[in-house]
Amino acid sequence: MNKHRLFLLLAALYLAQGLPYGFFTQALPVLMREQGYSLTAISAVSLLFIPWATKFLWAPWVDHRGTRRGWLLPLQIAGVVLALGLTALPLDGHFTALFIALFLFNCVAATQDIATDGLAVRLLTAPQRGLGNGIQVGGYRIGMILGGGLLLWLYAVAGWAVMLTSMAALLALTVIPVFFMREPAPVAARAPAVATPAFNQLMLGWWSRLRRPGMAGFIGLIAVYKFGDTMASAHIGPMMVDLGLSKTDIALIKGTVGSVMALAGAALGGLLVWSLQRRTALYLCGMVQALSIAPYLLAALGVAPLAMLWTGSVVESLCGAMATVALFTLMMDASDPEHGGTDYTLLACIIVLVMGTAVFAGGLIGDHLGYAVLLVVGMAGSVAGCLALVAALDRGSPLEGVNQAWRSPTSPQR
Repeated sequence: MNKHRLFLLLAALYLAQGLPYGFFTQALPVLMREQGYSLTAISAVSLLFIPWATKFLWAPWVDHRGTRRGWLLPLQIAGVVLALGLTALPLDGHFTALFIALFLFNCVAATQDIATDGLAVRLLTAPQRGLGNGIQVGGYRIGMILGGGLLLWLYAVAGWAVMLTSMAALLALTVIPVFFMREPAPVAARAPAVATPAFNQLMLGWWSRLRRPGMAGFIGLIAVYKFGDTMASAHIGPMMVDLGLSKTDIALIKGTVGSVMALAGAALGGLLVWSLQRRTALYLCGMVQALSIAPYLLAALGVAPLAMLWTGSVVESLCGAMATVALFTLMMDASDPEHGGTDYTLLACIIVLVMGTAVFAGGLIGDHLGYAVLLVVGMAGSVAGCLALVAALDRGSPLEGVNQAWRSPTSPQR
């Protein structure tokens, strides 16, 4: 497949994932609160994301049954149909039915993500993965902005039905590149018995991938790379509240400015990974990610709080997105093209689990020792995690794809 068409296809597919995510996490809670739902009921929205945390269970099935196009096309169309179907379930009086429909929406999106990641792992060459993952993060972020901002605005001016019809229309646009995609050829010829694994092999396929030599150690490395920054950055919003900022200020600083800088960071991170050695990109992005917490620390210590919060939002959003692109690219290197959807999905689910643990740990530290200590610990953990990953992979990894990409020189033929 032509690389430009491939990048367009991936951008459309990842935008299609970010659009409902932005709606569920940003717009839906606001709409429910306006309808008088309790905070407990609104918190139940988090249950809608169970498919994203457990998708590794059916990832082997998506990897080895049917074709990528055969999965993606009906899943994309199903998203459009579900969005249109939601127009018949207004917020008032249809709580249970609405949540069932939204849960199905997330099942479709999570399964689409498996097929998309598998496609990306198979078709992107090692030099292209930096740009590919920049498109992944950027496309997803644009989808979140559209789903959480544009759709909420449409609801305010035109109502529930128009908002969801517009979502369906946006999702329909992302179907177009799938119609024209060419099915990737198998990476290697396989015997018929291997090409169609038995049901029980597919159901436990994620376990066999988890037990690959070197996979457990690699999981530990990407976990420590991400842990410190997540632990600190996840609690910036509450810190802004405690420092006296209004909701409007927080929305502007974290929502608008933060989102724009995250998009810029995704683009810059993709260019860095594309133009530098994987080792150099991971080290550089990891260190600037750690240092980007410093303005927030100064704000917590009372040094020009408002100015430091603005500065922190700019640099942390930018550097955090850069580091995310670099890390996702390394995860793609670690994924076997023959099991790309399963391997990458497994790593992504573990990252979600690690980030949840980091948020909880950060909350405990912040509650007992204050924001300043939390941010110092987060910075130190981020630096230590970056150095640990680089040092360990310098010694080599049993994962062949990681070793091949780690110190490979950049090539002008991309």
